[in-house]
Amino acid sequence: MLLNNKTIAIIGGGPGGLTLARLLQEKGALVKVYERDQDRYVRQQGSTLDLHEDTGLKALLTAGLMDDFKKNYRPGADKMKITDRNMTVVYDDGNEKPEEDFGNVHFRPEIDRGPLRDVLISSIKEENIVWDSKFTEMKPSGSSWEISFENGTTAYADLVIASDGANSRVRKYITDIQPVFSGVTAIEINVYNAEKNAPKLWKLVNDGKIFALEQGKTLLFSAKGDGTLSLLIGLKTSHDWLAKSGIDFTNKTEVSEWFKEEFKNWNPDWQELFESDDVWLTPRPMYHFPLDQSWKPLPNLTMIGDAAHRMPPYAGEGANQALADALELYEVLTSNLFVNMEDAIGFFEKRMCTRTSEITEITLQQTEAMHDENNLQLLLDFFNEVV
Repeated sequence: MLLNNKTIAIIGGGPGGLTLARLLQEKGALVKVYERDQDRYVRQQGSTLDLHEDTGLKALLTAGLMDDFKKNYRPGADKMKITDRNMTVVYDDGNEKPEEDFGNVHFRPEIDRGPLRDVLISSIKEENIVWDSKFTEMKPSGSSWEISFENGTTAYADLVIASDGANSRVRKYITDIQPVFSGVTAIEINVYNAEKNAPKLWKLVNDGKIFALEQGKTLLFSAKGDGTLSLLIGLKTSHDWLAKSGIDFTNKTEVSEWFKEEFKNWNPDWQELFESDDVWLTPRPMYHFPLDQSWKPLPNLTMIGDAAHRMPPYAGEGANQALADALELYEVLTSNLFVNMEDAIGFFEKRMCTRTSEITEITLQQTEAMHDENNLQLLLDFFNEVV
């Protein structure tokens, strides 16, 4: 095996990095995950994840984690309603969703990020995750790497795998290809204890998802098992809209006033989002990497997940593609088909870029449709065709 006597450092403890660590660990590889969080109990942001049969679920199955996944996923959380700007429900698939249909390519079970992360962390030996390790830089050390962290510690590895997300600090050691703005900016909002703090919206979502859209704008809601209501407000903007808007997105009142004006002809009940102080907000301009990106493979460094192929969230593919990366890289590194690491990594990266280029193109098409002036009808037409 190419990994015999080689130390492996995975930078970043998201779903992709942790899944890869689990897979490699089970093959006896010398692998450690370096994660910037202080510990595993840091509060998780983000919405629920829907995992797909041929990517995310396949990786978990190979990692021996399907039983744990089934204990933690949320049956029924994939049910969805579509509403117009007036909160009128125009589509509801809630009565059509089977509670469990694993093995069906159309079944996309939902799991919150926190429980999924806990499943993955619990499957990895304690000594194989190094917390409080925020990457700062690395430099060659013979054929290996010396990795430095913000807390002053260093580590050495024969192979480094960047799994540090859309704003990866490791990616620049592989390529200088820059991301491209998609034309859409989203505002992420989490309302905690939503049954109390946003009762009308919580009841409308009903432990599932809401796609509220019209006039080129979107409000995408999902309920989390801990009682949080997670939302993305999406709209078309210029690439420099955030800088020019003058909005302080740490100030709930300013964001509320902006929302009231931007969505002034929408049902005022949407404003319930801002009635509580128990809320978290952050802007997220949506970027993606070029569809034709490629780079020269290195013998001791590669990347997976958003670090390699960030994309907007409007097709639900980000985490699934990261898990597919983890599985494919694991298969390449533990096979006997390659003479050396550079050939193995080159094969993986070419395959990954081909796969994710196709997914990114589909995602961009859906992102455009979701924010088209006629977005509500386009989405209804899409689901009517699927049915």
